[in-house]
Amino acid sequence: MNREERRGAREAALQILYQWEIGGASLDDTLAAYWDVREQDPAEGTPPAVDREYAATLARGTAERLPELDPLIEARAEHWRLSRMAVIDRLILRLAAYELRHQPGAPAPVVINEALELARTFSGEDSVRFINGVLDGLAKRHD
Repeated sequence: MNREERRGAREAALQILYQWEIGGASLDDTLAAYWDVREQDPAEGTPPAVDREYAATLARGTAERLPELDPLIEARAEHWRLSRMAVIDRLILRLAAYELRHQPGAPAPVVINEALELARTFSGEDSVRFINGVLDGLAKRHD
């Protein structure tokens, strides 16, 4: 899998997790619906090159490990509870935390940089700084 496909997988996983959190459907139904829409209209806000298997691994792994990931994030997000964070920021943090802890082939600096790119695309500069600080703390703790 090349860099562009991996980046696309992270973006797709974030979009899938967002739809899952907002929509309330099961993750499997959300995954199926996401890929159906992508196949019907490839320009529908989805990344052009995606490793679908990696996107599904990231989305499923993140969703399954929320009870483990959320306390780690909250411990490093000074004065912020997850419930007060913007949905997209919370999901970027969860996705990156999952990848840092459970995808050993992904170097921490790459995971953090990719999370910051997602924040630049889907959130704002204040979020970029916040996410960087939280993930830097997670990565240092995990080393």
